[in-house]
Amino acid sequence: MKRKTMNDKNKIFLKQLLNREIPDQNGRFGKFGGQYAPETLMPALKKLDESIRQYLNDESFQKELVEELHQWAGRPTGLTSAKTISKLWGAQVYLKREDLTHTGAHKINNALGQALLAKKIGAKRVVAETGAGQHGVASAAACARIGIPCTVYMGAVDIARQAPNVDRMKQLGAEVVSVTAGDQTLRAAIDEAFRDWVSNPDDTYYIIGSVVGPHPYPFLVRELQSIIGKEAREQLLSQHGALPNAVFACVGGGSNAIGIFHAFLGDEEVELIGVEAGGKSQNLGDNAATLASGKPGILHGSYSMLLHDNDGLIQETHSVSAGLDYPGVGPEHAFLQSIGRVSYISAQDSEALKQVKECCSSEGILPALESAHAFVGAKKWAQNNPGKTLLIGLSGRGDKDMPTLSKVMHDE
Repeated sequence: MKRKTMNDKNKIFLKQLLNREIPDQNGRFGKFGGQYAPETLMPALKKLDESIRQYLNDESFQKELVEELHQWAGRPTGLTSAKTISKLWGAQVYLKREDLTHTGAHKINNALGQALLAKKIGAKRVVAETGAGQHGVASAAACARIGIPCTVYMGAVDIARQAPNVDRMKQLGAEVVSVTAGDQTLRAAIDEAFRDWVSNPDDTYYIIGSVVGPHPYPFLVRELQSIIGKEAREQLLSQHGALPNAVFACVGGGSNAIGIFHAFLGDEEVELIGVEAGGKSQNLGDNAATLASGKPGILHGSYSMLLHDNDGLIQETHSVSAGLDYPGVGPEHAFLQSIGRVSYISAQDSEALKQVKECCSSEGILPALESAHAFVGAKKWAQNNPGKTLLIGLSGRGDKDMPTLSKVMHDE
């Protein structure tokens, strides 16, 4: 894959993003983003936007969030030098270990921050959606910690393939609602969570799990997840003495990727590469590679890149990893692709499964199937860039994927 160079116009756009002039007051990242929501939700979205401005950078709020992330969630997470993989790939490979957080994935950073915000706003209950189950577990845990009832919507297909996380959510006190409409995966779960919120906008807070949805959610989730990249940048400079040549992360909705990328956006010498779910093939319906083969459109309150047909109908997607099985992507990712700052590729199911095995046998780490997609892209890049240094966002641990992994291994 040949790296694209940014022209002067796009460098200006990047500078505006880094200077926080983007997103604009309407929540636009260039032409992407915005606020496409029912009138009944507009007051709630306005209240959320005002609350973010009031609390997000407030000293007391930040102090509470940082203390909870440290004492309860286990931050900062480690930076691991993958010594055996480095020898196998011919590169210096580092892993940012979000799998070491409480609940096992990066999702806790966002869920905890939003749960604290919900408490400040005075919400009486929280709703959330989940695909792989990690955001649902994180939301259930955060709400239990804060003391707010939590309802999690999850597609029936995902409930079947992520049974351990369903049990964890219930143990943490959340009500788990099986969604049997639509494709019965993440998209359908988000639909149902929105319907609940529309019906109860006054006393309910919706913790969206990724950098999707109407403004201000893409901005809010980005801000809460940016701690990943900030920590990784400092750790690399301390342990390695230099920045990486490239950073890799898996991309579904895109929260862990935007979180790790953001600290490196201003370092133009650092390549940033997102890896989407290539599924079974490049055919529409066989993958979830939105940025690789999608077209602009509106989904779940935002204008971004989507997988839809010529009639504009959103298509069902496929991925062995539930967390990447989504037909859209966060608008900031669409913007970063459009200006050439981040490159996006895809990895197929079979490739991701091989990387799970390699990481397990080489490093004694069981990565989530989502994270394994980033390993696929990183390995290919390393083979074409011998001796270079790369950072992989290990977004979560693979315990949740054992039913899927056991089935796949049995079928083999």
